[in-house]
Amino acid sequence: MDLIDVILHASNFTAPAAFVAVFTATAAARLLPKNVTLPRWRSLAVLCFLVNLLVLGAGLVIFGRDGRMATYGAMVAACATLPWALARAWRS
Repeated sequence: MDLIDVILHASNFTAPAAFVAVFTATAAARLLPKNVTLPRWRSLAVLCFLVNLLVLGAGLVIFGRDGRMATYGAMVAACATLPWALARAWRS
């Protein structure tokens, strides 16, 4: 595998994580009440992206291949839980 193939495989592996992170950060900024304190949009997107990469890596290790729907479901659940936990929504 040459360098171009490695770059394409890496970008295809991280693309779902990036999309879900940007979508979640945007949705959290727009949908949560204004009195909820969250990190800035960019920080939240980076945190979601890192959590998504961890989940995708765990799915790759557990299932032996990437792209399983269970992994994508876990990624969405983990990414949606992050703004909820950062906002301490369980208190209200």
